[in-house]
Amino acid sequence: QVQLVESGGGLVQPGGSLRLSCVASGFSLSSGVVNWYRQAPGKERELVASITSAGGTINYTDSVKGRFTISRDNGENAVYLQMNSLKSEDTAVYYCNARPPTNWGILNYWGQGTQVTVSS
Repeated sequence: QVQLVESGGGLVQPGGSLRLSCVASGFSLSSGVVNWYRQAPGKERELVASITSAGGTINYTDSVKGRFTISRDNGENAVYLQMNSLKSEDTAVYYCNARPPTNWGILNYWGQGTQVTVSS
């Protein structure tokens, strides 16, 4: 069974840190792009960070550059998002998205999301 499971969300004060995890089962995260998206109430889903296979290319949206770090551990079949210096505007549901390539095209898997709330 194919699954992407996010964890690590929660309530944190401004300036705090959280580490989100995205663990895959039923397929390998080691190939293809893995993205972290977020969606705040009343807003469109936003691409936050992405990482290619082997971590060769990493991209961040401007608002998180210097504060968030995406990384992958192929041995654990996982991708992580380290979030530091959190701000209230980082409050959102964070989703992991994996796009593994196959002989038939690129698949598109989503996790269920994990809530991040930044508030004092």
